[in-house]
Amino acid sequence: MSRIQPTFERLQAARRKALIPFITAGDPDAALTVPLMHSLVEAGADIIELGVPFSDPMADGPTIQRASERALARGMTLRKVLELVVAFRAADSATPIVLMGYANPIEAMGLDKFADAAAAAGVDGVLVVDYPPEEASTFGAAMRARGMDPIFLLAPTSTDARIVQAGQVASGYVYYVSLAGVTGAGHLDIDAVARRIPQIREKTGLPVGVGFGIRDAESAGRIAALADAVVVGSRIIEELERSTPETACAQVKALVANLRRGVDAAGG
Repeated sequence: MSRIQPTFERLQAARRKALIPFITAGDPDAALTVPLMHSLVEAGADIIELGVPFSDPMADGPTIQRASERALARGMTLRKVLELVVAFRAADSATPIVLMGYANPIEAMGLDKFADAAAAAGVDGVLVVDYPPEEASTFGAAMRARGMDPIFLLAPTSTDARIVQAGQVASGYVYYVSLAGVTGAGHLDIDAVARRIPQIREKTGLPVGVGFGIRDAESAGRIAALADAVVVGSRIIEELERSTPETACAQVKALVANLRRGVDAAGG
Protein backbone atom coordinates (compact mmCIF):
# COMPACT_ATOMS: atom_id res chain seq x y z
CA MET A 1 0.00 0.00 0.00
CA SER A 2 1.19 3.52 -0.77
CA ARG A 3 1.02 6.45 1.62
CA ILE A 4 -2.09 7.82 -0.12
CA GLN A 5 -4.87 5.72 1.43
CA PRO A 6 -3.60 6.20 5.01
CA THR A 7 -3.38 9.95 4.34
CA PHE A 8 -7.03 10.12 3.32
CA GLU A 9 -8.06 7.90 6.26
CA ARG A 10 -6.23 10.18 8.71
CA LEU A 11 -7.80 13.30 7.20
CA GLN A 12 -11.29 11.77 7.15
CA ALA A 13 -10.96 10.78 10.81
CA ALA A 14 -10.09 14.41 11.59
CA ARG A 15 -12.93 15.68 9.32
CA ARG A 16 -10.44 17.48 7.12
CA LYS A 17 -9.94 17.57 3.37
CA ALA A 18 -6.72 17.00 1.46
CA LEU A 19 -4.84 19.82 -0.22
CA ILE A 20 -2.88 18.61 -3.26
CA PRO A 21 -0.65 21.23 -4.90
CA PHE A 22 1.00 20.63 -8.26
CA ILE A 23 4.39 21.84 -9.47
CA THR A 24 6.39 20.84 -12.52
CA ALA A 25 9.70 19.13 -11.75
CA GLY A 26 12.57 21.30 -12.90
CA ASP A 27 10.57 24.54 -13.08
CA PRO A 28 11.93 27.12 -12.73
CA ASP A 29 15.09 25.15 -12.00
CA ALA A 30 15.92 21.64 -10.81
CA ALA A 31 17.79 23.06 -7.83
CA LEU A 32 14.57 24.68 -6.60
CA THR A 33 12.25 21.68 -6.99
CA VAL A 34 13.04 19.86 -3.75
CA PRO A 35 13.05 23.07 -1.64
CA LEU A 36 9.70 23.96 -3.23
CA MET A 37 8.32 20.53 -2.35
CA HIS A 38 9.33 20.98 1.29
CA SER A 39 7.77 24.47 1.26
CA LEU A 40 4.50 22.95 0.01
CA VAL A 41 4.49 20.51 2.93
CA GLU A 42 5.32 23.25 5.44
CA ALA A 43 2.39 25.28 4.07
CA GLY A 44 -0.05 22.41 4.62
CA ALA A 45 0.08 20.18 1.55
CA ASP A 46 -1.13 16.63 2.23
CA ILE A 47 -0.06 15.11 -1.10
CA ILE A 48 2.20 16.57 -3.80
CA GLU A 49 1.54 16.15 -7.50
CA LEU A 50 4.87 16.44 -9.30
CA GLY A 51 4.60 17.09 -13.00
CA VAL A 52 6.88 15.23 -15.40
CA PRO A 53 7.56 17.74 -18.21
CA PHE A 54 6.68 16.65 -21.73
CA SER A 55 7.10 18.35 -25.08
CA ASP A 56 3.46 17.95 -26.17
CA PRO A 57 1.31 18.40 -23.05
CA MET A 58 -2.04 18.32 -24.82
CA ALA A 59 -4.22 18.40 -21.70
CA ASP A 60 -2.42 21.34 -20.14
CA GLY A 61 -3.21 25.00 -20.57
CA PRO A 62 -0.63 27.64 -21.41
CA THR A 63 0.58 28.12 -17.82
CA ILE A 64 1.61 24.50 -17.26
CA GLN A 65 2.82 24.23 -20.86
CA ARG A 66 5.23 27.07 -20.13
CA ALA A 67 6.43 25.27 -16.99
CA SER A 68 7.11 22.13 -19.05
CA GLU A 69 8.99 24.15 -21.66
CA ARG A 70 11.18 25.80 -19.02
CA ALA A 71 11.96 22.48 -17.35
CA LEU A 72 12.76 20.72 -20.62
CA ALA A 73 14.96 23.61 -21.73
CA ARG A 74 17.00 23.10 -18.56
CA GLY A 75 17.43 19.40 -19.25
CA MET A 76 14.75 17.80 -17.05
CA THR A 77 14.00 14.16 -17.87
CA LEU A 78 11.92 11.40 -16.31
CA ARG A 79 15.04 9.87 -14.74
CA LYS A 80 15.97 13.22 -13.25
CA VAL A 81 12.43 13.64 -11.88
CA LEU A 82 12.89 10.35 -10.04
CA GLU A 83 16.23 11.58 -8.70
CA LEU A 84 14.42 14.63 -7.29
CA VAL A 85 11.94 12.32 -5.54
CA VAL A 86 14.86 10.43 -3.99
CA ALA A 87 16.34 13.72 -2.78
CA PHE A 88 12.98 14.79 -1.29
CA ARG A 89 12.62 11.44 0.47
CA ALA A 90 15.94 11.98 2.26
CA ALA A 91 14.16 14.48 4.52
CA ASP A 92 10.48 13.50 4.13
CA SER A 93 9.39 9.88 4.25
CA ALA A 94 5.75 10.67 5.00
CA THR A 95 4.24 12.95 2.34
CA PRO A 96 2.74 11.06 -0.62
CA ILE A 97 4.08 11.98 -4.06
CA VAL A 98 2.08 11.47 -7.23
CA LEU A 99 3.81 11.79 -10.58
CA MET A 100 1.61 13.39 -13.22
CA GLY A 101 2.54 13.26 -16.85
CA TYR A 102 2.14 11.59 -20.22
CA ALA A 103 2.65 8.09 -21.54
CA ASN A 104 5.50 8.78 -23.97
CA PRO A 105 8.37 9.19 -21.44
CA ILE A 106 7.19 6.13 -19.50
CA GLU A 107 6.94 3.99 -22.62
CA ALA A 108 10.35 5.20 -23.78
CA MET A 109 11.84 3.96 -20.50
CA GLY A 110 9.72 0.81 -20.49
CA LEU A 111 6.74 0.34 -18.17
CA ASP A 112 8.32 -2.23 -15.86
CA LYS A 113 11.63 -0.39 -15.66
CA PHE A 114 9.77 2.84 -14.87
CA ALA A 115 7.58 1.15 -12.27
CA ASP A 116 10.60 -0.37 -10.53
CA ALA A 117 12.49 2.94 -10.54
CA ALA A 118 9.48 4.97 -9.35
CA ALA A 119 8.76 2.58 -6.49
CA ALA A 120 12.42 2.55 -5.46
CA ALA A 121 12.50 6.36 -5.51
CA GLY A 122 9.52 6.62 -3.17
CA VAL A 123 6.68 7.50 -5.55
CA ASP A 124 3.19 6.71 -4.25
CA GLY A 125 0.98 7.18 -7.28
CA VAL A 126 1.16 7.84 -11.00
CA LEU A 127 -1.36 9.73 -13.10
CA VAL A 128 -0.81 9.35 -16.84
CA VAL A 129 -3.01 11.88 -18.60
CA ASP A 130 -3.29 9.96 -21.86
CA TYR A 131 -3.99 6.53 -20.36
CA PRO A 132 -7.78 6.20 -20.30
CA PRO A 133 -8.92 3.63 -17.74
CA GLU A 134 -10.32 1.24 -20.35
CA GLU A 135 -6.84 0.93 -21.89
CA ALA A 136 -4.81 0.92 -18.68
CA SER A 137 -5.15 -2.50 -17.10
CA THR A 138 -1.46 -3.35 -17.71
CA PHE A 139 -0.34 0.01 -16.35
CA GLY A 140 -2.60 -0.34 -13.32
CA ALA A 141 -1.35 -3.83 -12.55
CA ALA A 142 2.29 -2.70 -12.84
CA MET A 143 1.67 0.11 -10.37
CA ARG A 144 -0.25 -1.95 -7.82
CA ALA A 145 2.28 -4.81 -7.98
CA ARG A 146 4.85 -2.36 -6.61
CA GLY A 147 2.64 -0.71 -3.99
CA MET A 148 1.80 2.39 -6.04
CA ASP A 149 -1.60 3.78 -6.96
CA PRO A 150 -2.71 4.24 -10.58
CA ILE A 151 -4.71 7.47 -10.61
CA PHE A 152 -7.06 8.55 -13.38
CA LEU A 153 -8.72 11.70 -14.61
CA LEU A 154 -12.47 12.01 -14.92
CA ALA A 155 -14.20 14.95 -16.57
CA PRO A 156 -17.70 16.43 -16.85
CA THR A 157 -17.94 14.55 -20.14
CA SER A 158 -17.07 11.15 -18.59
CA THR A 159 -19.83 8.60 -19.07
CA ASP A 160 -21.09 6.36 -16.29
CA ALA A 161 -19.31 3.47 -18.00
CA ARG A 162 -16.00 5.38 -18.00
CA ILE A 163 -16.41 6.19 -14.28
CA VAL A 164 -17.06 2.52 -13.47
CA GLN A 165 -14.00 1.51 -15.53
CA ALA A 166 -11.88 4.02 -13.64
CA GLY A 167 -13.08 2.55 -10.36
CA GLN A 168 -12.03 -0.93 -11.50
CA VAL A 169 -8.40 0.03 -12.21
CA ALA A 170 -7.79 3.10 -10.02
CA SER A 171 -6.68 3.25 -6.41
CA GLY A 172 -5.68 6.04 -4.05
CA TYR A 173 -8.06 8.67 -5.40
CA VAL A 174 -9.60 9.82 -8.66
CA TYR A 175 -8.99 13.29 -10.03
CA TYR A 176 -12.11 15.03 -11.27
CA VAL A 177 -11.36 17.77 -13.75
CA SER A 178 -14.13 20.24 -12.92
CA LEU A 179 -13.98 21.91 -16.33
CA ALA A 180 -13.99 20.32 -19.75
CA GLY A 181 -10.87 21.54 -21.53
CA VAL A 182 -7.29 22.28 -20.60
CA THR A 183 -5.80 23.11 -17.23
CA GLY A 184 -6.02 26.64 -15.92
CA ALA A 185 -9.01 27.56 -18.06
CA GLY A 186 -12.45 28.88 -17.32
CA HIS A 187 -14.54 29.26 -14.21
CA LEU A 188 -15.76 26.81 -11.63
CA ASP A 189 -19.34 25.58 -11.83
CA ILE A 190 -19.84 24.62 -8.20
CA ASP A 191 -23.36 23.28 -8.74
CA ALA A 192 -22.18 20.94 -11.47
CA VAL A 193 -19.35 19.70 -9.25
CA ALA A 194 -21.79 19.15 -6.38
CA ARG A 195 -23.99 16.96 -8.59
CA ARG A 196 -21.12 14.94 -9.97
CA ILE A 197 -18.98 14.08 -6.95
CA PRO A 198 -21.48 11.79 -5.16
CA GLN A 199 -21.93 9.83 -8.41
CA ILE A 200 -18.17 9.40 -8.79
CA ARG A 201 -17.71 8.33 -5.16
CA GLU A 202 -20.52 5.80 -5.48
CA LYS A 203 -19.22 4.27 -8.71
CA THR A 204 -15.50 4.20 -7.81
CA GLY A 205 -15.49 3.78 -4.03
CA LEU A 206 -12.53 6.17 -3.90
CA PRO A 207 -11.86 9.67 -2.57
CA VAL A 208 -12.43 12.36 -5.19
CA GLY A 209 -9.98 15.19 -5.75
CA VAL A 210 -11.17 18.18 -7.75
CA GLY A 211 -8.94 20.49 -9.73
CA PHE A 212 -8.91 23.06 -12.54
CA GLY A 213 -10.15 26.57 -11.84
CA ILE A 214 -9.14 26.79 -8.16
CA ARG A 215 -7.25 30.02 -7.65
CA ASP A 216 -7.70 31.29 -4.10
CA ALA A 217 -8.85 30.41 -0.58
CA GLU A 218 -12.50 31.07 -1.44
CA SER A 219 -12.64 28.71 -4.44
CA ALA A 220 -10.55 26.14 -2.56
CA GLY A 221 -13.02 26.26 0.31
CA ARG A 222 -16.04 25.91 -1.95
CA ILE A 223 -14.56 22.78 -3.51
CA ALA A 224 -13.38 21.41 -0.14
CA ALA A 225 -16.98 21.54 1.09
CA LEU A 226 -17.89 19.05 -1.65
CA ALA A 227 -14.82 16.97 -2.50
CA ASP A 228 -12.31 14.89 -0.57
CA ALA A 229 -9.33 16.80 -1.95
CA VAL A 230 -8.56 20.12 -3.61
CA VAL A 231 -5.95 20.11 -6.39
CA VAL A 232 -4.23 23.38 -7.36
CA GLY A 233 -1.70 23.69 -10.16
CA SER A 234 -1.83 26.61 -12.59
CA ARG A 235 -2.16 29.21 -9.84
CA ILE A 236 1.02 27.93 -8.17
CA ILE A 237 2.93 27.99 -11.45
CA GLU A 238 1.78 31.58 -11.98
CA GLU A 239 3.16 32.48 -8.56
CA LEU A 240 6.49 30.94 -9.51
CA GLU A 241 6.52 33.00 -12.69
CA ARG A 242 6.13 36.15 -10.59
CA SER A 243 8.95 35.20 -8.26
CA THR A 244 12.73 35.20 -8.31
CA PRO A 245 14.83 32.16 -7.32
CA GLU A 246 15.39 33.88 -3.97
CA THR A 247 11.68 34.51 -3.28
CA ALA A 248 10.07 31.47 -4.96
CA CYS A 249 9.78 29.23 -1.90
CA ALA A 250 8.45 31.99 0.34
CA GLN A 251 5.88 33.17 -2.22
CA VAL A 252 4.61 29.66 -2.95
CA LYS A 253 4.51 28.84 0.74
CA ALA A 254 2.38 31.92 1.46
CA LEU A 255 -0.01 31.10 -1.40
CA VAL A 256 -0.45 27.46 -0.36
CA ALA A 257 -0.87 28.40 3.31
CA ASN A 258 -3.73 30.66 2.25
CA LEU A 259 -5.28 27.84 0.21
CA ARG A 260 -4.91 25.59 3.26
CA ARG A 261 -6.86 28.07 5.38
CA GLY A 262 -9.61 28.09 2.76
CA VAL A 263 -9.77 24.30 2.68
CA ASP A 264 -9.86 24.03 6.48
CA ALA A 265 -12.53 26.72 6.81
CA ALA A 266 -14.85 24.49 4.79
CA GLY A 267 -14.67 21.81 7.46
CA GLY A 268 -15.37 18.13 6.92
